[in-house]
Amino acid sequence: MKTMRILYLAACAAVTSALTACSPLSVLDSIVPEKGYMKVGNVSYGPFPRQTLDLYLPKTSQLSHTPVVLFFYGGSWRNGKRSHYRFIGQALASRGIAVAVIDYRVYPKVRFPAFVEDGAKAASLVIRLAPKYGIDPNRLFLMGHSAGAHIAALLALDKSYLARAGVPHRSVAGLIGLAGPYAFNPLSYDTSRPVFLPAVNDITKAQPVSHVSDGAPPALLLHGDADETVIPGNTEKLAHALEKMGVPTRAKIYPGIGHYRIILSIAAPFQGSPPVLRDIVDFIKLSVGGRDAQES
Repeated sequence: MKTMRILYLAACAAVTSALTACSPLSVLDSIVPEKGYMKVGNVSYGPFPRQTLDLYLPKTSQLSHTPVVLFFYGGSWRNGKRSHYRFIGQALASRGIAVAVIDYRVYPKVRFPAFVEDGAKAASLVIRLAPKYGIDPNRLFLMGHSAGAHIAALLALDKSYLARAGVPHRSVAGLIGLAGPYAFNPLSYDTSRPVFLPAVNDITKAQPVSHVSDGAPPALLLHGDADETVIPGNTEKLAHALEKMGVPTRAKIYPGIGHYRIILSIAAPFQGSPPVLRDIVDFIKLSVGGRDAQES
């Protein structure tokens, strides 16, 4: 138990460092099992170096019915590496869910909305690759943490991005957001202001909560009440807006959980407290089952 606690603290430190300064997650990666998935790496979805993704596939075939998660990491729209998030691919692929972990262009190379457009292009590629890997193109889940949750939510709620990339909105089976800044004004903060300057004349373009409609996909919104980086009010406001429109929504605030622990809890051997992974898997299975019932 003491050894596990030391590993947990070390991994927490590594995750915090990586999400804020893009340092290697060597501690965490060393304790994540290298089993339960097949990896197709370095798949390009555009001409730029950061327009690349890794695809994690379940080892057990589900014919053509495998759901897929498109995962966006955090990093203040400034940094991050898909190679640091193998634990996301391993955790979900080993439970029968395909995962595409993507890199996307970041500030200062680009500003809003380039990284959202990258996400749409990545979604388009995943849909096109679906038949080759036994993925159901109508079971796409958009998932992200922190800044990545912001990107995932914009893609799910502002239909224009996916439409321009040729992705039918019916392909999106659900939104999964972890500690996302869905309702904040990025122009009010020194770190995010330069990233979002192109939206200075209409900041609602950059706020997922402003794009809620009754046609939005089901949503699972998770947050920790001890999060001092992105306040839980963001999740509460988005959940309220979705519920007001009649969109199936589950919002869960975990007691005593901070900004980085919520994502760390997906990785083995830290799964279970809080039950983030279980809640995600249950949401995906419920959403897929609901679709099957509607289409039968």
